[in-house]
Amino acid sequence: MDKATIEISDLGLAAALVCRSIKLLGTRQDDDGRVHFIFMHTRDTDQDIKDYWNDTLIVRAREYFDNTKMLKNRIYSER
Repeated sequence: MDKATIEISDLGLAAALVCRSIKLLGTRQDDDGRVHFIFMHTRDTDQDIKDYWNDTLIVRAREYFDNTKMLKNRIYSER
């Protein structure tokens, strides 16, 4: 991983970042089988992550649900 990217293994956080229009670059599966979502890393990414964990990030509910499904499909289609 370089400084221009950030890897997220938490599905909920990854879906929230997609909702916030943070560019999803791809996925990577580690030796244990855990999937990591690779995002562009910007100042906004850091703030969105902080807001997510502080439970203050606001996203649209249906968009969040749809992005969660999309990411799950991506996990299982790449196995």
